[in-house]
Amino acid sequence: MKENVLVSSCLIGLNTRYDKKSSKNIFDELNSKYNVIPFCPEQAAGLPTPRKPCEIKDGKVYNIDGVDLTEDFLYGANEALKLCKMYKIKKAFLKAKSPSCGKGKIYDGSFSGVLVDGNGIATRILQENGIEVISI
Repeated sequence: MKENVLVSSCLIGLNTRYDKKSSKNIFDELNSKYNVIPFCPEQAAGLPTPRKPCEIKDGKVYNIDGVDLTEDFLYGANEALKLCKMYKIKKAFLKAKSPSCGKGKIYDGSFSGVLVDGNGIATRILQENGIEVISI
C-alpha cells in the first residue's frame, strides 16, 4: 500500500495558482511512489482563482493592494492539517516560494521579487504538527 502524501494542486497540473496557471506537473513522478492527495490551501480558504498575488510581511499575508488576508491563509493551512490528520499524511510536497506553501525562502512582501528566509503559512502549520515538507 502506497503512503498518502499531500501535494500542492498546482504541482500536478491543476490551474490553482494565483494567476490561474499550474506549476510544473510532477503527478506521474509522485503517483508512481505515493498516493497523491492534491490540495490548495488558498482555494480551501475560499479565495478565488485567479486572485491578486500575496506575500508575507511582518508575519502577515497581504495582497498586492495591501489587503490583509492572514486569517484566510490560516484557515486554508488548518484545512490542510485536517486533511493530513484524516489521511494519516506525514509528508507534503508543496510549491516553493508561495505565501502558503513556500519552505525556506518566500517573497519579502514588497512585491519586487526579493526572497527572504521564511516559510509559508501552511508549511509552518504542517511542520509544527510533525509533517515533513518538501519544497518543489
